[in-house]
Amino acid sequence: QVHLVESGGGLVQAGGSLRLSCAASGLTFSGYVMGWFRQVPGKEREFVEAISWSGRNTDYADSVKGRFTISRDNAKNTLYLQMNSLKPEDTAVYYCTASRAGGLPRREEQYAYWGQGTQVTVSS
Repeated sequence: QVHLVESGGGLVQAGGSLRLSCAASGLTFSGYVMGWFRQVPGKEREFVEAISWSGRNTDYADSVKGRFTISRDNAKNTLYLQMNSLKPEDTAVYYCTASRAGGLPRREEQYAYWGQGTQVTVSS
């Protein structure tokens, strides 16, 4: 059974930083494209970033480009999201997700497995 478990969320002031982690089990981690999505109440889940199986290729939403960095450690079956210069509009539940689709997918339906999410709250 596949498990994706996010950690590292919390409350931070605007301009601060957080690092999210996602521990994966039950799948061949290095064979999956991994991604981060986020969701606020009443809105659809939003693509944040994706990373290829090798880690060499990434894709970012315009809203986080230059502030967030996705990375992975295939030896540890772990995905990361380094978030810097956080803004109140970054407040959301952040989800780790895994896909076997080609390229770096941005659509929710292209991802097969999801974590439970971790709350990130940025105060102004």
